Amino acid sequence: MPKRFRLTRRVNLALTEDAYRRLKRFAQEAGLDEGEALSFLFENFESVTNAENLGHRLRLFNAELEARKR
Repeated sequence: MPKRFRLTRRVNLALTEDAYRRLKRFAQEAGLDEGEALSFLFENFESVTNAENLGHRLRLFNAELEARKR
């Protein structure tokens, strides 16, 4: 029997404009709202990410982070 889908946590979330546009596009393509799309992505994180690429992309993001904050 599938688990009941309940959004039990609310998170104050800050996203870049690019990230927000990508989230909205993904949610729309999947027929979900943004909260449901985030729940899907995090519940299935290991299967929707490539472990080899994740570390590399995270290092690139962290390297650029300070410059992007200015």
